[in-house]
Amino acid sequence: MTANIPCGMDFGTSNSTVALAHSGATNLLPLEGERSVIPSTIFFSFEEDEVRFGRDAVLQYVGGVEGRLMRSLKSVLGSATMAEKTAIKTRRWGYGEIIGLFIREVRRRAENAAGRALDEVVLGRPVFFVDDDAAADRRAQDELEAIARDAGFTSVEFQFEPIAAALDHERTVQGEELAVIIDLGGGTSDFSVVRVSPEGRAQTDRRDDILASSGVHVGGTDFDQLLSLKRVMPEFGLGTLARDGKRDLPKWAFYELATWHRINFLYTSKAVQQLKELRYDAREPERIARLIELVERRFGHALAGTVEEAKIALSEADFHSLHIPMHDGDLAVDITVTDLVEAIQTSVGRVERALDECLMLAEVPATAVSTVFLTGGSASIPFVRDRLTRKFSDARIVQGNVFGSVGSGLALDAARKFGSRSEELAQTG
Repeated sequence: MTANIPCGMDFGTSNSTVALAHSGATNLLPLEGERSVIPSTIFFSFEEDEVRFGRDAVLQYVGGVEGRLMRSLKSVLGSATMAEKTAIKTRRWGYGEIIGLFIREVRRRAENAAGRALDEVVLGRPVFFVDDDAAADRRAQDELEAIARDAGFTSVEFQFEPIAAALDHERTVQGEELAVIIDLGGGTSDFSVVRVSPEGRAQTDRRDDILASSGVHVGGTDFDQLLSLKRVMPEFGLGTLARDGKRDLPKWAFYELATWHRINFLYTSKAVQQLKELRYDAREPERIARLIELVERRFGHALAGTVEEAKIALSEADFHSLHIPMHDGDLAVDITVTDLVEAIQTSVGRVERALDECLMLAEVPATAVSTVFLTGGSASIPFVRDRLTRKFSDARIVQGNVFGSVGSGLALDAARKFGSRSEELAQTG
């Protein structure tokens, strides 16, 4: 393999990319066949004693291969969960080890695609890994840096994800703009107010052009959870009464089942026994029986995947019917756009307040903004997009590459931070 070249890696809650930059252009590397976007998903196959990644991981799991699916792992950085271990077959794994497996594999695939060693990386990070806890936020970055170094990167730098998206947008501007960058990812929503210009593309130090950044730990996986709790979990007993008719059933199991990185905690004999006790105490035990069936079949991640698909479908249609296979036939759950809006509107309000905070920190009124640049998967949800852009009545709304803008901007930042040799190598390689 030829000499090293710096890269940008967007390790996302839901999806990940790696990109290179040279001569002001960027190249998203193919990581899964010809696809440059790989789902941030790992599957530990018990049948073949192998680890699968990305879409292959999902296909193995959905195809009925016995094993353990893990996703949304970025969400545990900085949290107490990082100190825990989880049993996978006969071994107990730390969550840092599992994240490391994924990052090491993505680096390996990126190096194969580039034909070069990738030892220097700029990693994207949300403005806040953890809300309202500076120590936990710092710990999350330190954990990710340690994982990246253990995966083989010798030099690791970080850039805020909305700033990376701004760098990607700046490549296309014809004149100076005051831009608001809205990055709506799987785990966080992040914002920056940035001056961009053709002249700015050549500058290494952009601190004076970054007027403010802010963010909140709300993203697409939260919307999945909220939609599941509103429309799907009631079919399995959420909101129903205990046998005495005077109190609701405990909600812990439904929240675990609706939360990607918590689902595995239900796959224990202790949890199943607790669910059976819950069924005994339920006025509608048949609903809890469905819940037990899902858990015993380890269908929780597949269910979460179908809820995510419903959310995506409702970005283009007013209605979606979700089908959940059960032993006595499919359980159909009809979901409307109104259901989605009602489920997420409070959380979208938190996102909007974080955007308002960014404008306030920048001391910029919405009317002064010339361009709003949107990226991230949740920017595809019309209600979310419209709610966040309505205040910018005089601005041009630009939809960036939903999954690629941050990775491309990180590559541009890597080329600047690690020097010009990336361009020299690209020209001679």
